[in-house]
Parts: sequence; structure tokens; C-alpha cells
Amino acid sequence: MVELRQNFFGIWAAIKRNPSATAGIAVLLAWGIVAILAPVVAPYDPTAIDFLAAADPMPSSSHWLGTDSTGRDILSRIIWGARTTYTVVPLSVFAAFIVGIALGMPAGYFGGWIDTLVSRASDIMLSFPALILYIILITSFGPSLCNIVIAVTLAYAPGVSRLARAITLSLREQDYVAAAQVRGETSLYIMAVEILPNARGPLTVDLCLRAGYTVILTGTLGFLGLGLPPPTADWGGMVVENGHLLSIYWHMTVFPCLAISSVVISCNLVADSLRGGRTR
Repeated sequence: MVELRQNFFGIWAAIKRNPSATAGIAVLLAWGIVAILAPVVAPYDPTAIDFLAAADPMPSSSHWLGTDSTGRDILSRIIWGARTTYTVVPLSVFAAFIVGIALGMPAGYFGGWIDTLVSRASDIMLSFPALILYIILITSFGPSLCNIVIAVTLAYAPGVSRLARAITLSLREQDYVAAAQVRGETSLYIMAVEILPNARGPLTVDLCLRAGYTVILTGTLGFLGLGLPPPTADWGGMVVENGHLLSIYWHMTVFPCLAISSVVISCNLVADSLRGGRTR
């Protein structure tokens, strides 16, 4: 417990030293609060169609960010889209890290045939372009929350596995690992208690970066028509639904793009601060 507390405060100290990272955390927390309180703070039903509002979709006092081509309130859809994003991204990224670490750490610690098997499987998965893999999986099983999470997990887990393997290879020769082996600790204990906490730096940086990539990915899938099915509020889906009207009604596309950009940039700012903290 003491070790976990020290790890947390070490990460927090690295973030506090960087004002841009603090701003990134603030933005991510703000979006998280919006996602949680979406039923309360959204002024309209995000799926409600209002053809009277669609006749004049520009921002107004009744619709602060305007409406889309069917009269749905854009602000409400962005707010509910935050809930969608904050459901897909954590589930898929954490699942990818659980699978990747569970495969990569034993491969790096034990070596031998386990390392060969995991490494070859990772190489095969990584040989496929990520977007192509997403498209194959989503088109095969259909666009749904569960399938998107599975697709992202399968695409990211090999990269996480390779990173976890490399870190474990460098840490398994450390004195504290040798001391644990002399004490008779099990391999599972050594990997979970001795190696994993000391691998938190690069793994946390990679997690933040992949969270940002996942936001871009979900937006891309929505743009390709492979995101969550309508009328689900989805930032990428909002872009593709209204992209053809960009030259006339810019707000229908620009505001969802700003929401996507704010989360991606915030994740990158946090990752950069953690990476900088490790190099000091």
C-alpha cells in the first residue's frame, strides 16, 4: 500500500511541475464531470428531432451551439457524446493494458518458449495496419460498444505486450528482483509487486498516449460510418452526419471536432509531462 501511494504521488508530482499538464488534467476532469452529469446538464434530449429548429440551425439563445440538420441540439449531443467517449476509451484502453501486461511480463520474465510464442503472436498482430484491423473486426461483427472495445483491445494489446516485455527484460536483473528470488517469493509475486510498480512510468505514458489515440480512433470509425449506430450521440458520428454541410453550417462539424481535439491534446500534454518527469 505504501508503494502504491508513493507511485501515485510520484506521478502527481510530475504533473504538477508542468502547468500544461495540469491544464490537461483539468480539461479531462471537466469532460469526465460533464459525462457523469450528462442527464442533468444537457438542455435537451440528444436524440430529439425538431424540424422547426432545423429550419434555422445556427447558434441562438435557445440552442447555444445550434442544431444539426435534423434539429437535434448540438450542445446536448456533445455532452452525451462525452459520456460515450468516456465509456469506450477507459474500457478499451484498460482492457488492452490488462491483456498486454498479462502476456508481456511473463514473456520477458521467463523467456524461452513463452517469450517466443508471445513475441511471434504480437508480431503477427502488429503487422496489420491498426485501422484496417478495426475495420475488419467492426464490419464482421457490427458496430456496437462491446465490439468497438474488443477491436481496440485486440489492436492495442500486442503493442502493450511488447512494451511490457521490454521493461521486464530490463528490470528482471535488478537487485531487488534477485533479493525476492532469494527470499523464495513466487514468480507471480515478483512480477506483480517488484517489477510492475517500477514499470509504471513508461506504462503510464503509453496509457495516456493510447487514450488519445482511441479518441481519434472512435472519431475515425464514426467518420467512416463504423461507429456506434444512430441515434447514439457520438462525436465522430456528428462529424460524418453533418460534414457535407460544413461550408454552410460550420458549427455542426467544428464544435464536435473541438471536443475531440481538446481530449486528445489533453492526453498528450499529460503524457509529455510524465515522460519529461522520467528523464529528469
